Amino acid sequence: MPEIVVYLVEGRSPEQKKGLMKDITDAVVKNCKVDPGAVVVSIMETARANKSKAGVPFSERK
Repeated sequence: MPEIVVYLVEGRSPEQKKGLMKDITDAVVKNCKVDPGAVVVSIMETARANKSKAGVPFSERK
C-alpha cells in the first residue's frame, strides 16, 4: 500500500487539496502499477506562523 505524505503551509482550498490528492493518486497508480484503492495520500498542514524559510516565518513573507 503506497502512502504519500504532503506537507503544505495552510491556506489551500478544499478543491485544491482534492485535486492534488487525485493527481498524486493517479501518478502512483501509473508508475507503481497499483490499484487506486491501495493509495493513501495525507496532507499535513502547518500554520504560517509555525513554518519558516531562511529564518523568516511564512506569516511574515510576501
